[in-house]
Amino acid sequence: MLNIVLFGPPGAGKGTQAAKIIEQYGLVHLSTGDILRGELAAKSRLGLEAKKYMDKGELVPDAVVIGMIESKIDQHAAAKGFIFDGFPRTTAQAKALDELLAKKKTAISGMIALEVEKEELINRLQGRGKVSGRADDQDIAIIENRINVYNRETAPVIDYYSAKGKFKAIQGMGSIEAIFDRLCRAIELLQ
Repeated sequence: MLNIVLFGPPGAGKGTQAAKIIEQYGLVHLSTGDILRGELAAKSRLGLEAKKYMDKGELVPDAVVIGMIESKIDQHAAAKGFIFDGFPRTTAQAKALDELLAKKKTAISGMIALEVEKEELINRLQGRGKVSGRADDQDIAIIENRINVYNRETAPVIDYYSAKGKFKAIQGMGSIEAIFDRLCRAIELLQ
């Protein structure tokens, strides 16, 4: 089973690249952002709880996210593998994901991080906000807070996977196709 953590700051292009990886490798996409937005749209209890954090650009509590991930894995038990997009965001989540996958008799194959300069991240998020209407992509203060939260709380997950020999950084600047080619080369090394 091929299980990839697609990693990078908000606006790095994880969603765009995940769609291409899914098509190429037949993986199931587990995007915590999409899952959370679905819960928000449904106005579920989890969605309303998550909204309080998301509106401030903060991370949704681990217990909420991990429960949703396990449910999605169980729904796709026959999958060739999964691409985790936006998860894990903390070392504690990475450890919890490893424990969850071990229960399912599988493991993370590798983490691939898209590296993008801060100015480019801001430009991409503001551009996405104009198209999507997402408030969290239109407010520069929220965007900068999300990037700061990533640097402070999420980037340390790199150390966790590096220590396991499962980390690869990819230049996330350039055309979508050039970035995808770099990702495919990294994925081929995981198989």
